[in-house]
Amino acid sequence: MKLYNSETRTIEEFIPYDEKKVNMYTCGPTVYHFAHIGNLRSYIMEDILERSLRYLGYDVKRAMNITDVGHLSSDGDTGEDKMLLGAKRENKTVMQVAQEYTDAFKRDMEMLNLKWPEYVVPATSCVADYIKIISKLINTGYAYYSHGNVYFDTSKLGKYYRFGNEDASNLSVGVRETVEEDENKKNKNDFVLWFTKSKFENQALKWDSPWGVGYPGWHIECSAISLKTLGEHLDIHCGGIDNRFPHHTNEIAQTESYTGHRWCKYWFHVEHLITKSGKMSKSSGEFLTLSLLKQKGYAPEVYKFFCLLSHYRKQLLFSYDTLDSAKNMYDKLKDRIKKLNFNENFNIDKSVYEKFDEQFKSSLANDLNTSLAITAIYDVLKSDVNDTTKVALLKSFDTVLNINLFGFLNNEQENQGSKEVPSEVLKLIEDRKIAKQNKNFEQADKIRLSIKSLGYDIIDTREGTIVKKL
Repeated sequence: MKLYNSETRTIEEFIPYDEKKVNMYTCGPTVYHFAHIGNLRSYIMEDILERSLRYLGYDVKRAMNITDVGHLSSDGDTGEDKMLLGAKRENKTVMQVAQEYTDAFKRDMEMLNLKWPEYVVPATSCVADYIKIISKLINTGYAYYSHGNVYFDTSKLGKYYRFGNEDASNLSVGVRETVEEDENKKNKNDFVLWFTKSKFENQALKWDSPWGVGYPGWHIECSAISLKTLGEHLDIHCGGIDNRFPHHTNEIAQTESYTGHRWCKYWFHVEHLITKSGKMSKSSGEFLTLSLLKQKGYAPEVYKFFCLLSHYRKQLLFSYDTLDSAKNMYDKLKDRIKKLNFNENFNIDKSVYEKFDEQFKSSLANDLNTSLAITAIYDVLKSDVNDTTKVALLKSFDTVLNINLFGFLNNEQENQGSKEVPSEVLKLIEDRKIAKQNKNFEQADKIRLSIKSLGYDIIDTREGTIVKKL
C-alpha cells in the first residue's frame, strides 16, 4: 500500500507501527446541523480507505469523535460554540441538538452503507481525559494559565507547522478573518486548551476543573479520544483538507508534547467538494444533504459512485449535470451486470480471477485510486471469461467500493437455501426494524448481534432486509 502523507507531502510506502495491524482515527462531525454532501465525501473516502486496507490484508481498528461541545464558530479559538448556535437556532438544549444530529449523521452513514467505526466517542464523555492531558502539559512547561484560560505554548516547539501550508505571517491579526487578537496569549499562534467562565458566559456546557468551571478547547478532544481508544501510536489520521490547520497542526503539537514521542505516521486528507460558487458550506446556497439528493431522485450509491470517479486529493466540482452524468454511468453499469448469466454454473477461472483481483488491489494500493478500481470493473465485464468468474470478481470488488452493484437481485436469489428462517430470528428482525424506526440505533445494533449469535446475518438494502445463514 502506498499513500500520500500530507505531513511529508509525498507518496510513501505504508508501514504501520505494528506490521499488519492499523490504528486509524477519523475526525467526526460537529453535530449542530445535518451533514452536507461535502462533509460526506470525506467519510466516504475514509470508509473506502478502511475497506481497502482490510482487502489488502490489514487488521484495522478505527475510532471517531462526535463533537458535541467546544467547536467554536471560528477555527481561531474565537466566536460562539457551534453547538450553542444550533441550540439557539432550534430552541432546544445543546444535548437535544447533539442527539438529533448524531442520529441524522448515523442515518446518512447507513444510507451510504458506510461502516460505523469500532469506537465512536462523544466529546462530552471525556472531560476527565482532557484535564489529565492539560495538567501534564502545564507541569512539563508546554501550557500556561492566563486570565482564566489555559493555552498551549507553541514557542516550546522546535517545529510547529507540520503540513507546510501555513507560516507565522499568515497568523498575524487581520491577515485571516479567523484570527483575532487575544491579549492573554504569550504568542499569537498559541491556542486554547481549556476555557473558563471568564470567556463566553453563555456557554451551555461547563465542567469543574483545576482552573475553574469551564469547557475544553476543540483541538484537545481528538487527541484525548485517539489516545484513549487507540493508544499512543497512531498509524493514520483522517479528515477533510481544511482540518490540516489549525486543528490537526494543534493536535500534533499537544499530543507529541504529552507523549514525548512521535504520534501519527500518516495523515490522510480529503479535498473539498466545491460548486461553481466555491467551497460547499451549510450557510451558503442550497443546503445539499443526502436526503435532498434522495428527494430529487438520486440514490445514495449514485452520489458515492460520483465521488469514486475522482481522486480523493482533487477538488471535486458538484453540479446536477455532473451528478446526472455519474447516474447515467452507474445505471448503464448495473444494466450490464444484470445481463450476466447468474444461473451459469461454471467453475471460477482461478488464473483470470487472480489477474483481475491483482489489478483491483493495485489500484487501491496506488494511493487509493478509486477511478482505476472502477476501471477494473469495466475490464472484467468486457473480458471473455465465463460469467461465474465475472460475478465472483464483481461481488468481491463491491465489498470495498460498496456501491450496491447487485442490489437488483431479489431476496430469493440472494437468500437461496435460507427460506426456513427460525421464528426467533424473524421476531428479532422485526424488533430491530422497530428500533430503527424509533431512531434507537444502539438497540438495533445489539439486536443484530443477537441475530448473528443465532447463526444468521442481515443485510439492509433498498429492496428490504435480506437474511443470510452464516
